[in-house]
Amino acid sequence: MVKRPDTNAQRLKRHKRVRAKISGTPERPRLNVFRSKQNIYAQIIDDVNGVTLVSASSLEKDFEGFGGNIEAAHKVGKTVAERAKAKGIDTVVFDRGGYLYHGRVKSLAEGAREGGLEF
Repeated sequence: MVKRPDTNAQRLKRHKRVRAKISGTPERPRLNVFRSKQNIYAQIIDDVNGVTLVSASSLEKDFEGFGGNIEAAHKVGKTVAERAKAKGIDTVVFDRGGYLYHGRVKSLAEGAREGGLEF
């Protein structure tokens, strides 16, 4: 019997490897992405102080439509960028969370760039 690989375990392994190299500072915090089947979440984190500075997700009350597609990810990216700009954050380090830079993760990154974040 052929066993299917555990894709989430592989993602966590990739994420751990990437996180060993990437860290957010107060001057340049980390933009973290988490993707589930139905929603997408983004946080801007200062790893030195262990604080979430800004967050946005497709679960918020003012969010309209289905949260598990590329358009929703783009909206979440723009929202997190607007909130970051309001707090004076211009540049971030992008942490794709072990996911491939494709589809919803790529759309969120492009939305954040359109919103004015640099990375």
